[in-house]
Amino acid sequence: MSADTILALGLNHTIAPVAIREKLAFSKDCSRPLLALRALDGCDECLLLSTCNRVEVYFVSKSGAAAADAARKLLFAGTDLTDEEARRYTYFHQGADAVRHLFRVAASLDSMVVGEPQILGQLKEAFRLAGEHKAAGFLLDRLFTKAFFVAKRVRTETNIGGSAVSISYAAVQLAKKILGDLAGRKVLLVGAGEMAELAAEHLVGQ
Repeated sequence: MSADTILALGLNHTIAPVAIREKLAFSKDCSRPLLALRALDGCDECLLLSTCNRVEVYFVSKSGAAAADAARKLLFAGTDLTDEEARRYTYFHQGADAVRHLFRVAASLDSMVVGEPQILGQLKEAFRLAGEHKAAGFLLDRLFTKAFFVAKRVRTETNIGGSAVSISYAAVQLAKKILGDLAGRKVLLVGAGEMAELAAEHLVGQ
């Protein structure tokens, strides 16, 4: 695997507040921005991951930082952020650092709630979409296949998944800790995404 050509650009909950992440929120079908990224000069392969807590582009290019700059400009093109602000709220990894970052993301070590299982499914869906549009090729195919293998080993050989955890589950547990018994209480869920659906399921169980 030519790790020196693998790049990762993104933002997540650790570097960008919700107000910034919302500006980059994509619909569940990321086909249009994915194809736009793939069409950038110097981009040989790419994959776009978009969740409630992160937006990341994994791509293969020999252009290094120049390719990352082009991808950053494209991602933020529809926002009111300056180029300086876009740089401030994003991170960039290349080579082995990009590979390690992906492995941490896939294993849920980089999640807001460490051990939450949703991220692996979200990565697999992003991988499927990239393959469907022929945006991912040989290198990303090998990289993500390995990342899924690593994530599975982490989950089966450690206690990271010892309890059913997710951001939604953690939110419901926090509400119980603060308010006590939730039976009979009225709850307002903001949003209609996967996390809101999971929260609703956990609340019904109360």
